[in-house]
Amino acid sequence: MIYLKKANLKDAKKEYELTQKIPTEENGYKNPVYGVSYDDFVTKIIPKWLDNEKGINLDENRVADTCYFLWVDDTPVGIFKLRHYLNDWLRDNAGHVGYGIAKEYRGHGYASEGLRLIKEEARKLPIDTDELYLSVLKTNLASLRVQLKNGARIVREDDTDYYTRIPL
Repeated sequence: MIYLKKANLKDAKKEYELTQKIPTEENGYKNPVYGVSYDDFVTKIIPKWLDNEKGINLDENRVADTCYFLWVDDTPVGIFKLRHYLNDWLRDNAGHVGYGIAKEYRGHGYASEGLRLIKEEARKLPIDTDELYLSVLKTNLASLRVQLKNGARIVREDDTDYYTRIPL
């Protein structure tokens, strides 16, 4: 069974292990948790993620977001961040969704299913648009295919990225 689960302390050990399998930056996904200690993950990172979901103590230029882990049965295989709304920079760049799948789990359709599930979660939020905004490195064609499979259309591009929209 494939499902999303919000970051939580009960599953912290497995969540932590997954975050250490995804480098700081790979294929455009930024993982600021890579390399932190387990103690910091439990005492600082997860509480910060839980605050971010509620819009509490947001860092400057940050917006409320929810951190989800994509699970296959009892194993987390990926991480998805869903921003609840966009500021001007996010609207023109990163968008609503960021995601990463650990290398050992790629090629099994997990990113496609995770993005489909994130669309369902987005429909539950009062997102400020009827579309999800995303971006993808031009060198990451696998992720572009994931987005297109989920109904994305390319709305613009620059030297390094495609910017897509997925109808909700």
